[in-house]
Amino acid sequence: MEQRTTGAVVRVRPLSETSLIVHWLTLDYGRIATVAKGARRPKSTFLGKLDIYFTADLSYMPAKRGDLHALLEVAVRESRPRLRTDYAALRAAAYAMGFIDQMTETDTPLPEIYELFDGFLDHLSAVEPLPRTIYAFELRLLAALGLDLEVGPGPSPLAQLMEDLRWLPWSELAALRPAASEVRDLRKTLHRFILQNCEKLPAWRSGVIDCEMD
Repeated sequence: MEQRTTGAVVRVRPLSETSLIVHWLTLDYGRIATVAKGARRPKSTFLGKLDIYFTADLSYMPAKRGDLHALLEVAVRESRPRLRTDYAALRAAAYAMGFIDQMTETDTPLPEIYELFDGFLDHLSAVEPLPRTIYAFELRLLAALGLDLEVGPGPSPLAQLMEDLRWLPWSELAALRPAASEVRDLRKTLHRFILQNCEKLPAWRSGVIDCEMD
């Protein structure tokens, strides 16, 4: 039966001279892979609709065998051109999706994680990414996976910083002014927590996070 959902294009690669394999993070079905037959032809109905980090409404026919589904229709909602020209934003988006890949299974509903990633892409397409943006994404993803990071009983500057990073709107993160010591504590705490709960650090983490939240 045909499936319909909304998703973000997270990876595109050639399958043949005329077709593409398109990977999505979707609202209803999580991470899926689809074949866009004929997408590389000049008159394809997919032309201009399958670029990286587009958000689109899509329909596909589930595969009878394996996990490579047949893409049927695509209607673009957001194109986010900055994410294909701004290297820092592109790298941040790729890191975030790599972390999701590491922590989730394919063809598994991930609505909260989809909404998190879609909002993160919107933020990256509007402003220059900062290290705090990555910290915030990590904390929110870990919480969505049921891995809440606690820093001990009672209030503390670090606990408040983590709370702000988890719950403030993306647009308000730039106004945070934590002390350098709080940033170092946060970096060390997150590093240790991710290693303990995720077996390894996600690829490219050191390249998208700096020591200071300037």
